[in-house]
Amino acid sequence: MIPSWIIIGAVTFFIALGSFLITPRDVKWFARLSRPRWLVFEPLIPVIWTVIFISGAASAYVVWEKNPGGIITWLLMALYLLVEIITVAYIPIMLRFRSLKAGEILGLTGLILAILLAICVLPISLMAALLLLPYLIWTPIGTYTTDELKELNPQDA
Repeated sequence: MIPSWIIIGAVTFFIALGSFLITPRDVKWFARLSRPRWLVFEPLIPVIWTVIFISGAASAYVVWEKNPGGIITWLLMALYLLVEIITVAYIPIMLRFRSLKAGEILGLTGLILAILLAICVLPISLMAALLLLPYLIWTPIGTYTTDELKELNPQDA
């Protein structure tokens, strides 16, 4: 039998690969947008999201190991999956539709679902809830940044 951490890690990895469904034309649109002067950490964003995805997968693993195969556990795994899909969809959807508003909506949706997830896993495992903190801290920053991009680029909102 394949260990649960390998399955959870593989699912996380393959869903994260979905963010590569971006065409070069879409990236050019985003690259030409005006940015706030304080956005000096942009080159670190891929590293930040890597840490967030690893932490989220570790959280899912902790929850799974508490009650492997239980109905509540499966429902929580579905919620983890939904949060990751929404997170990964942020960039491709925003770029495909050239809509910062679409990105902002996905960012807020992911944040709300992640808060719900953290509340649900807290009674199961404090560690699992704490492992969601990177997502819960970073997502408002990313969503605020998207909002600032909208303000600086109203034609692309």
